[in-house]
Amino acid sequence: MSAQIHAFLCLQDNIGVLIHDPNTGACAAIDAPDEGAILAALAEKGWQLTDILVTHRHGDHVQGIDGLKRRTGCRVVAPIKAREAVPHADSYVRESDTVHVGGLQAHVWETPGHCLDHVSYWFAADRALFAGDTLFTLGCGRMFEGTYAEFWHSLQRLAALPDEARVYCGHDYTLSNARFALAADPDNAALRARAEEAEEAKAEGRFLVPSTIGQEKATNPFLRTGEPALAKSVDKQGASPVEVFQALREWKNRF
Repeated sequence: MSAQIHAFLCLQDNIGVLIHDPNTGACAAIDAPDEGAILAALAEKGWQLTDILVTHRHGDHVQGIDGLKRRTGCRVVAPIKAREAVPHADSYVRESDTVHVGGLQAHVWETPGHCLDHVSYWFAADRALFAGDTLFTLGCGRMFEGTYAEFWHSLQRLAALPDEARVYCGHDYTLSNARFALAADPDNAALRARAEEAEEAKAEGRFLVPSTIGQEKATNPFLRTGEPALAKSVDKQGASPVEVFQALREWKNRF
């Protein structure tokens, strides 16, 4: 049996995610934004927490770790570059490491941009990507550290995954991302349809996570910086994709 994945909202707009191996009973939380919400989700599914896989050090992704570890004895895996912020992790990972959740295997990719310690977890056999705050549905994270070239490279690396790869992100910013994307890429029919889908989902109490890499390549402006329409939207005709990415991200910061 393949991995079972459950995504749920917590805090104001964070997305909690559990990935469960039905063959062994192992279950990992991707980050720990809210201890209570994660415990409630575990109880709802009847799963037992064995692991926490941390994507980056920001408080709204790690604040539930200590409480969950005390309650469950779970193993905590964190990026080596986040050691100071997550000092009690059981193991630290870097580029090219692998992590196992029962019989499930994740490849660790360093994806700096939102912050320098950020990693993403790619469960290749299950076609599931846990991208934290690097890539969102219709958007990407705000850049706090590093360079735009590093961030763009991280996004391009994720975009090279198979179109059917499911993308689980760390926040539900979809409606605000859709508004910006439509301002930057107004003639994109696939984007208009995706924005309508996001509105319908919100009205029904749903959210568009997971997305897929294919959907994001068709609609997410930050993965489309090589398109002339996006370059034109920021007056960067003829510029490199990374220059267009920088201009788009800085526009989004002000949007």
